[in-house]
Amino acid sequence: MPPGPWESCFWVGGLILWLSVGSSGLDPAGPEYTRASVEERLDAGDALFVEAIHTDTDNLGIRIPVGHVDYFVNGGQDQPGCPTFFYAGYSYLICDHMRAVHLYISALENSCPLMAFPCASYKAFLAGRCLDCFNPFLLSCPRIGLVEQGGVKIEPLPKEVKVYLLTTSSAPYCMHHSLVEFHLKELRNKDTNIEVTFLSSNITSSSKITIPKQQRYGKGIIAHATPQCQINQVKFKFQSSNRVWKKDRTTIIGKFCTALLPVNDREKMVCLPEPVNLQASVTVSCDLKIACV
Repeated sequence: MPPGPWESCFWVGGLILWLSVGSSGLDPAGPEYTRASVEERLDAGDALFVEAIHTDTDNLGIRIPVGHVDYFVNGGQDQPGCPTFFYAGYSYLICDHMRAVHLYISALENSCPLMAFPCASYKAFLAGRCLDCFNPFLLSCPRIGLVEQGGVKIEPLPKEVKVYLLTTSSAPYCMHHSLVEFHLKELRNKDTNIEVTFLSSNITSSSKITIPKQQRYGKGIIAHATPQCQINQVKFKFQSSNRVWKKDRTTIIGKFCTALLPVNDREKMVCLPEPVNLQASVTVSCDLKIACV
């Protein structure tokens, strides 16, 4: 029987669990369902609001969007902390798939927001091309958990919107996502790759910025478990060329800036007060001071 207007269900693989308004698919089953008709699988017509959490699209979970909002957690495939080799046996088979269940339970028990951002692809999200939720949510970024319509405040609801987020390997799983940018002082005739690392107490998180040749700046996304204002240092490593027979002494100078997602106003960007001088393969550390909101 399809859910009524004030009912909802969880889809855990092929199981349905009734709850309240809306329907939540916890890594809906992929085998035999990816090519099934909408009458045979979860879809946006099954409730007033349908969300799906995808954590194992390369194995047991469905690859296609099936709700109003579809969360592709860590890209929707390999989850942090899960085994990556067959020797782990049953845990290898089920860990990614069950992560959707653990994420949802954790979201119900904690106030830490599991916020996601709409983007064309996971690769584009990591490259910093999707920084807010204006299109199509008019800045109301969706969140996993018992939030009315996932926190989306627009009508009519769009359908099959892919949203992305990064998580930690254990509860409460939530991460804070930051945009990182590096602006070169001078153009270069080759791609420039810079590893950026945030440090907070004993916690580190890294990302790579690629600045295409003959372009001024590049950007990326760093996900960190602590609030941005608790990050006290940022490290840079300008990656060397492939000249293994000779030490690369190339240097670059640039400006570094960062902002917490969603970035709706570039005036909220925080930049280091001085230009950063980097030599190939040499790590440079700078203090980073961001006020707590």
